[in-house]
Order: sequence, then structure tokens, then C-alpha cells
Amino acid sequence: MKTVLMIPARYASTRYPGKPLAELRQKDGSTKTLIHMTWEAALQVGGVDAVYVVTDDERIKSAAEAFGASVLMTSPEAANGTERCAEALTQVDADLVVNLQGDAPLTPPWFVEALIERMKSDATAQVATPVLRCDRQTYDMFVEDRKAGRVGGTTAVFDTNLHGLYFSKEVIPYIAPGKVPEPVPVFHHVGVYAYRPDALAAYVGWPEGELEKREGLEQLRFLEHGATVACVEVDAKGRLFWELNNPEDVPRIEAVLGA
Repeated sequence: MKTVLMIPARYASTRYPGKPLAELRQKDGSTKTLIHMTWEAALQVGGVDAVYVVTDDERIKSAAEAFGASVLMTSPEAANGTERCAEALTQVDADLVVNLQGDAPLTPPWFVEALIERMKSDATAQVATPVLRCDRQTYDMFVEDRKAGRVGGTTAVFDTNLHGLYFSKEVIPYIAPGKVPEPVPVFHHVGVYAYRPDALAAYVGWPEGELEKREGLEQLRFLEHGATVACVEVDAKGRLFWELNNPEDVPRIEAVLGA
């Protein structure tokens, strides 16, 4: 099974323009761009035949090529990373496409490897995505963002077969203040996807759904059109996972990096 990993990256982010080129301090005091760090994280994933940065922006293309990445250019009309991956797939051959979004440099390789393994072992799975049970620190970060009016990470709820029921930028399920149980019953949706080519082809043929539009979450288009999204529970193994969604997330990630 030929597996390619794509890193969709766009410059024109509403919440954080130029986010892929944001500089983050490293442990040694140097800096690296977000897209560079994500590319390095992608190279750690086993079972991948090729890694590409996928963008419509010449600034991102130049930066990526400068640190040695292969780049696939797509049109600016792509509404989200899934559409960008579908367009990029017309330029390469693959049996499985992994979408590692360009704002998640802290994604451990075993998160992605778990998706690849699920897709290899389950021929019925068309789309798979990781979910990570929140520890208390991560849950508190979600709540802090929402209290401050910031849209932070995404949470997921799923059925007993680990099929996604809903994804939201709100913290779901609701937990009354002061009554957070252990383990925390909230799952952080990790913004990584594995798709079969047929699933990507179907996706771009569907109109944007109302829930997708309101939440700004591309994976909801699959649910709104009756497709199954397999959720794969992963283990952070003691590492803090967080994406760079807002400028306020930079110090959070730098703290994890030890900067």
C-alpha cells in the first residue's frame, strides 16, 4: 500500500495570518518555522513512502523548499486541507493519503502510525482520525480558551464502535464547573486524517454542509453526508499535545519544546 503524507499549509488564516511561517523558539534558543517543525515531525512517521508540503502560497513554497521539503502546489480555491489533499492527489499516485495539518508540530509519530495501521487492517474504513483523552491540563486549556472567547482545539464524541458522532470547537460533552471526573470524559480531536482515494474523490463532490460551515471543521462534511469517520484512540505517553491555533498558543508550544 503506497502511503503519502501531505502537510496542507495556507497563509491566509483568519485567526492567525501567516501561521505556517510563525517562528517558534527551540530548546537551544534558535527558531524554526511552524511548517518546518511539522515537516520534521512528519519525517519521523514510519510506513510512509513520501512527504509533501501542499500549498497555494509562494512564500510557503519557498520556505519549505529551503529546508528540503518536496512541495505540491494547489489552487487557492481549496476550502480546507482535505480539499487541498484531494487536489494534490491528482499529481501523485497513492493508495492511502495522510493529512498532517501544518499547525501540529507536536504530533507524535505513533498517532499517525496508528491511523495507517487501522487503514491497512480494516478494508471497510474510508477515513480515520485520532482522538486523545484529555488529561486535566489539556482540559483546563480548552476551558480557558473558551472563557477568553478564543476558538482553540477541537473535541470529539463517538459511539461504542469508535465511529465519530460529532466534532466541535466547543468543549463536548458538557461538564459542570467543579465536577470534572477522572478520567476526564473529553476527547481532543487530533487534526490528522487518513483517507482512501475514493473518500477524497467523494468529499470534493459534496457541497459544504451547514454544520461544517458553522463550526469551520472540514471533517463534518463526511458526517453530514453519511460517511463513517473511524476514530482511533491514541495514547500521548505522557507528552502534552496541542496545536497552534492562535498566537496565544505559541508560548504553550514553546514550553513543551523547553524553549
